[in-house]
Amino acid sequence: MKTVRELLQSIHGATLTSGADTIEVKQITADSREVKEGSLFICLSGAHVNGHTFVDKAVASGAVALLVSEPVSAPDHVAVITVADTRVAMQECVPFFYDYPANKMRMIGVTGTNGKTTTTHIIGHILRAQGHKVGIIGTVHTLIGDTAYPIHNTTPDVVDLQHILCQMVAEGVTHCIMEVSSHALALGRVAGVEYDTAVFTNLTQDHLDFHKTFENYLAAKCKLFEQVSAPNQFKKNKGAVINIDDPYGEQVMAKNSAPLITYSTKGQGTLEGEKLTITSKTSSYDVVYEGKEYPIHMKITGLFNVYNTLAAIGAALFEGVSMEAIVEALKNFTAVPGRFELVEEGQDFAVVVDYAHTPDGLENILETAKKIVDRQILVVFGCGGDRDATKRPIMGGIAAKYGDKIYVTSDNPRTEDPEQIVAQVAEGVKEHLRDNSSYKVITDRREAIFEAIRDAQKGDVVIIAGKGHEDYQILKDKTIHFDDREVARDALKER
Repeated sequence: MKTVRELLQSIHGATLTSGADTIEVKQITADSREVKEGSLFICLSGAHVNGHTFVDKAVASGAVALLVSEPVSAPDHVAVITVADTRVAMQECVPFFYDYPANKMRMIGVTGTNGKTTTTHIIGHILRAQGHKVGIIGTVHTLIGDTAYPIHNTTPDVVDLQHILCQMVAEGVTHCIMEVSSHALALGRVAGVEYDTAVFTNLTQDHLDFHKTFENYLAAKCKLFEQVSAPNQFKKNKGAVINIDDPYGEQVMAKNSAPLITYSTKGQGTLEGEKLTITSKTSSYDVVYEGKEYPIHMKITGLFNVYNTLAAIGAALFEGVSMEAIVEALKNFTAVPGRFELVEEGQDFAVVVDYAHTPDGLENILETAKKIVDRQILVVFGCGGDRDATKRPIMGGIAAKYGDKIYVTSDNPRTEDPEQIVAQVAEGVKEHLRDNSSYKVITDRREAIFEAIRDAQKGDVVIIAGKGHEDYQILKDKTIHFDDREVARDALKER
């Protein structure tokens, strides 16, 4: 709880235009539906909604203070704080309201196009094995200890994030590991969070609908490393872990001045993966670090997971975990939901569900499938609506490069026409289709999955890509329950 006077002092250029500064604020929210007795309601002006129009509703629900950038009418018992920009003011006052919870834990931020979810979970697994209480914030869920909570954005907004971090501190979390999205870095969602270790996985085309240019996308990712390198921070012992095999690794390194661990499988990292052996369900390799070799044996497959593991090892080293303890912990790490997840119903072919929804992500899982398949690769995938349309034919081309039978289908069309999306994907498939391979356009995702599983034969691998852990499908007018894993099981049982 804070007084209006205290909150005023935390915001640059704020003035109290009405009400008393002795009023006590019990909660902060920018969502009028979340306002309770004692709330400060932040009036954000967005592309579609202006929070200032919800002032009366907020006051009726118990708001005792308002943060505004436009003139509003409010009762005398409500404090009105006026600022030039409510979004900037929110980034200043919300972390202060929660007493900067990120300063009370070790904060590990993982950014990159692909691999963030698996990398955060591997880091969490290693740290738990050392007896630490771990929190994870990311695409699949928020984890506090062993308890999972649903999440709406990869990185929540400032209000939700600070509330989650405060809850973690209250429950004794010592290490918080976060997926840090480019949106979050560009929009200031992680304001008030001081990171101790920053991890870069890779950078490939994604989110250009938001960032407009690849240079902007890269610059957003680099902000995490600029922050961890900044002088005069509250906490000590900073570190950066960077994939030096990625074409953009050098550029990320240029923005970093914190102590550095690079990782590679091509002979150029301070952490080096060598002698890789990848099977349909496992991966093993040696890590060379400071002149010594350490054997790694994992119950997850794929070259991309070798990279994810190397990233996690680097982060764990910065958290003071010995290589011997890391090697031991990795032996019993199992897959993250929706990340190269095998669906088993006793069939004589493999069915894999994966979240891959970028060109690089799709290519990674199809390259892995090619190494483990005995016969043919069947690919079921689509592209989301209201997102970067330029990647649709590119992903179609990648599916055609590796797939023997391709089923182009729908994937969260949102406000777009699903038929138009699948047609754009199919253009890329047609252009790169190989001899003796084939494709079908089946807009109904359930029917596409059933068709692929009906067509599969012994020794095949069926890849169902794009949604992974998601259990919904976002349509123009509603969101329906849809889980690729459940549908695949239904199809296998019907067989």
